Amino acid sequence: MRPTVLRRAAFTATSVAALALLATACGGSSGGTDKGGDGKTAQAGKTATAAPARALSAAELEKAALTQADVKSGKLTTKVPARDDVAQDKVKADDAVCAPLAHLQAGTYVGKPSATVKRSWVGDAKKPAAGAGAEGAVMAGLDRAKVLETLAAYPDGGAEQAMKDLEAAAQKCAGGFTYTVTGTRNEFVKVTTTQAPGGADDALALTLTMDAGEVKAPVKAVVVRKGATLAYFPAINLFSAATGKDFGFPAELVQAQLVKLG
Repeated sequence: MRPTVLRRAAFTATSVAALALLATACGGSSGGTDKGGDGKTAQAGKTATAAPARALSAAELEKAALTQADVKSGKLTTKVPARDDVAQDKVKADDAVCAPLAHLQAGTYVGKPSATVKRSWVGDAKKPAAGAGAEGAVMAGLDRAKVLETLAAYPDGGAEQAMKDLEAAAQKCAGGFTYTVTGTRNEFVKVTTTQAPGGADDALALTLTMDAGEVKAPVKAVVVRKGATLAYFPAINLFSAATGKDFGFPAELVQAQLVKLG
C-alpha cells in the first residue's frame, strides 16, 4: 500500500478515537445504503407525547442492546474495551453550540443519561478484484463500515432535549466544527442532514466531512429515539478515509435496534 494511503487511514482512525479499535480485522458486510446528500431534513416517525416516557434501568438497557444474533452480517462486540470508551468530559468542542456533534462523533453521548450501554460492529471484508495485487487486497479489507453504538436512557424528557440539541447543532454547525479528544484535534468542514430512518419516535441522519489532510473524508452518523432511549450510531469506513469516496451506512443496525426497543 502507498504510504500516503496508510497515513490517511491511520489519521482518520486516530481522529475518530472511539472508533479506532474497529480498524482491526473482524467479520460482516455493510448492509443498507445512505440516501443522503440532498441536504434535506428527514426525521421520520416523529410523534408527540403528553409526558416523558420512563427511562429504562441499566439492566433493561443492557437487555435491549444489540447482540450478534440480532444482526444479519458483520461482527458485533458486546464488551467494548475500556480504552475505546471515551468519557463525555474528555471531548472538548471549540464552539459549545457544536458540542453535541463532537460527542456524537467521538462515540459518546449528549446530555445526562441515567444509564448507557455500548456496542461495536464491523462489516464483513470485501473480496479484492481479480488481479488487484497486494495493495488492492489491503484496500478491499479496509472498505467496510465500522460503528460504535451508544444506547442511552434519559429521565425527565432528557432524550427529547438531546435530540433537539443535536438537530440545532446540525443546523448551526453546517459549515463545520472542530473538537479535541484524548489530545487529538479533529476538524470537520461540512455537516449535511440526510434521509433519516423510519420507525423511530425521532431520528436524525448526518454526513460529516472530515479534513483528513490530503482528502476530505465522509463520516456518517444516525441517532434515533424510542421513548426515553437514544441510540447513537457514528460510522466510519477506512477506505473512504483514505480516498474520500462515499460509503453506505449500515442501516440494518438501526432497524435491528429499533425492533429491540419495541
